[in-house]
Amino acid sequence: MKIKYKTLLLMLISIVLFSCQQQDAETAKSNEINNKHADQSAPADKEVAYQEDPVKPEPKKDHAKLLGKYAKFRLTSDLTHLSDAQKKMLYVLIDAAKIMDELFWLQSYGPKEPFLASIENQSLRKFSDINYGPWDRLDGDKPFMEGYGEKFLGANFYPKDLDKAAFEKEATETMKSLYTHVVRDENDALKAVPYHEVYAEQLQKAAALLNEAAALAEDEGFKKYLELRAKALLDDEFKASDLAWMDMKTNKIDVVIGPIETYEDQLFGYKAAYEAYVLIKDLVWSEKLAKFAAFLPQLQAELPVADEYKTETPGTDSDLNAYDAIYYAGHSNAGSKTIAINLPNDESVQLEKGTRRLQLKNVMQAKFEKILMPIADELVVPEQRKHITFNAFFANTMFHEVAHGLGVKNTINDKGTVRTALKEYASAIEEGKADILGLYMVEKLHKMGELEEGEMMDYYTTFMAGIFRSVRFGSSSAHGVANLLRFNYFSEQGAFNFNPETGHYAVNAEKMSAAVASLSEKILTLQGNGDYEGVALWFKEKGQINQELADALARINSKGIPVDVDFEQGVKYLAF
Repeated sequence: MKIKYKTLLLMLISIVLFSCQQQDAETAKSNEINNKHADQSAPADKEVAYQEDPVKPEPKKDHAKLLGKYAKFRLTSDLTHLSDAQKKMLYVLIDAAKIMDELFWLQSYGPKEPFLASIENQSLRKFSDINYGPWDRLDGDKPFMEGYGEKFLGANFYPKDLDKAAFEKEATETMKSLYTHVVRDENDALKAVPYHEVYAEQLQKAAALLNEAAALAEDEGFKKYLELRAKALLDDEFKASDLAWMDMKTNKIDVVIGPIETYEDQLFGYKAAYEAYVLIKDLVWSEKLAKFAAFLPQLQAELPVADEYKTETPGTDSDLNAYDAIYYAGHSNAGSKTIAINLPNDESVQLEKGTRRLQLKNVMQAKFEKILMPIADELVVPEQRKHITFNAFFANTMFHEVAHGLGVKNTINDKGTVRTALKEYASAIEEGKADILGLYMVEKLHKMGELEEGEMMDYYTTFMAGIFRSVRFGSSSAHGVANLLRFNYFSEQGAFNFNPETGHYAVNAEKMSAAVASLSEKILTLQGNGDYEGVALWFKEKGQINQELADALARINSKGIPVDVDFEQGVKYLAF
């Protein structure tokens, strides 16, 4: 899951106003190698109602600093170990990813080009492109342009006049499916339309590109996955391709593509959004990580919660690998950027085979240097800053992804899966679980001598600094909410101590360990019980930024420290 383990930088970033990246240049370069790749823009399906544009959207005053929320970072990697066929495949996969980008625009806002073309201010146009619409994803989805109201929580997955309570009572399973849009028919009744019908033209092109990439694949496992994923795009049956993706072990290139995460659906959390990552495996770092997946069954058995909340057995085929990301598209590229991936999300696949955890090392390093370290210099007590390290940040992030496989996927009282029982809160509480159980795993493995680098205080202090970083993602982000709940919990337990005279925070190591255990138990119990009301109450009471934290975040913002990164990406940035 996007989950979306993180860090921050020692310098102020000068704001560079740059125009939207032109895809024509990339397409032209791609065609030098393969002139079969046609323009992949396509008209939106008429059944889905998109957001309505104002006649002449104009920037609000004071938006010159908007782009300062993002530090520019170029996605590249060492490709010297790839064959000519593998390098050619990257062009094809990036073209397929661009289609996922188009589809996410349609799901989250509407057609991209008319909207962006209507914005004269170049920097505002770029900021709109980063956010996939006129709502600031790092500021609770508040509109940053005149003429737009609040973003509909259901994005374009449901009619805007949907009665939430009535839908919950009357909706069919098909209407709740991950892969359908809910629309009104000619009689104004609700009906579900499968994604592969709504986006048939675009998905046929994407499937053709994946099959083209499969023909270039030298790794048989990767070839099989690409062929099955191409088929899945055309019928919305993804399990076979998920299982094939789990079986891959020796591929040097990877692609995550399709409708995957449900964060964009903030109304129910039912609908998956299109996204893509194109990745190059870091063979050296992947070798270092391989041993940790074997500890999952032991760690599951030792979770600090009653036995009935840990009866499920994590799949033993789980693996850990490090990658350089060379292209993000769609949901993964909107607003805050993921630095690690834990997939598949299908609970049946997780129970059968586990998950794969992909650590996006180059993006992780960028966030550590450009964001986390500068924040730490402002908010962490000087004597504890030495404990903030990239190794600890990498480990905390990695074990966050591993921890998604712990606990239970199904409620213990016949309320169905945790995801369906907790509805719109499911994503945020799952991210919170992964954060806290990731740190729990670090504690356990450190005591076992399996984590050889650094002391426990490194992981605790880096973890605290990482919360300051992620809280800034805003209330519309599952990661942002999860971090806010955890910050308030640790503060109440005395694990985080604030000095109002200096404005600095410090970690209390002893109370930190106790808080990790008690918060782990709280979250696992809420999930296992499918306690929707209990989770809703917790979010309402503790999902707020208090004045102390608000002042700290304002201090960070006043220093010009960026909140996240924006990518320069595409084939023109890759050294072939």
